[in-house]
Amino acid sequence: MVVGRWLAGASLVALTGVAATVYGVASASENDTPTPSVVAVEAPAAAVPVAGARPPGAGTGKPQPTPSVDAVLSGTRRITIVRVGAFESGLSLLDGGRLAEVDGAEGRQVFVPTPLGAGEYLIKAYYGGGTGKPICWQSHNPQNTQPLYVRGATCRANDPAQRFVITAAEGGGPREYVISNRWAYLRDSVRSGLILEELGDAAPFSSFRFNDTGPAPRK
Repeated sequence: MVVGRWLAGASLVALTGVAATVYGVASASENDTPTPSVVAVEAPAAAVPVAGARPPGAGTGKPQPTPSVDAVLSGTRRITIVRVGAFESGLSLLDGGRLAEVDGAEGRQVFVPTPLGAGEYLIKAYYGGGTGKPICWQSHNPQNTQPLYVRGATCRANDPAQRFVITAAEGGGPREYVISNRWAYLRDSVRSGLILEELGDAAPFSSFRFNDTGPAPRK
């Protein structure tokens, strides 16, 4: 009997505690203002380098091919130069000093474009077969109403008037180039022969074919 009364009392206490807890929760939900819950957001983890991994866009590690330079622009070959469309005429640096087109063997008709870097070249001129001491092309301003032209001069690599730019002719054939000096392009003029002319936004009028004729002279 004593045990029975004690169990009944314990049950009553337990039920009372549960009821008080439920009542407290209900009161809190009715009277208290809900507190917004805060959700912790973790910052993205920093990327950890992986051994042997390459960054995005990195190469494969294999040697990349270097754009080849045409042998006629390497300074190791001698060439003749013919204006495209000139048929049998070739360029010659005449003994009088001016660059012209000729049908015969006069003047210096053997040339060696010697690279200076940044697409610029000294253009050395020799007599047939690459003989004699070379002279170089040089842009010349006659200081009158006549256009610029090319004449021969003692070779000086640091002279801007002798630093010619040689680039592949757009849409041209093999070894077809345009030649310029300080934005003035070498071209044919019906009235004045070969001249240098600034063209602005216009395309060059003349292009030239370089013909390999053998090793350059060792000079």
